[in-house]
Amino acid sequence: HVQLVESGGGSVQEGGSLRLSCEVSGDPIFKRCLGWFRQAPGKEREGVAAIDSDGTISYTDSVKGRFTASRDNTKNTLYLQMNSLKPEDTAMYYCAADGVFQRIMNGVADYWGRGTQVTVS
Repeated sequence: HVQLVESGGGSVQEGGSLRLSCEVSGDPIFKRCLGWFRQAPGKEREGVAAIDSDGTISYTDSVKGRFTASRDNTKNTLYLQMNSLKPEDTAMYYCAADGVFQRIMNGVADYWGRGTQVTVS
């Protein structure tokens, strides 16, 4: 059973920074493929970043150059460093896990955390 718990969200001024964390527990096979997503009220969920087991990281265009995803395999934790935050970054941020990397990229991961709120104003 895979569980994911996000933390690190909060309110920040435009141009500020936050670092989100996602602690992963359960079957190790699922921690190999991880991703960050976000969803604002009334909008569809969108992918932010995805990381493969070999360290390959993909970002959506809107966050390239501002957000950096990373992982600590020892701590079983995924991170998202968010810099130069904009009001349009305001959303609930979720981490996700799946056994297949492409499913992460496609936004159809099997496991999701409950989310952490990010508000930029």
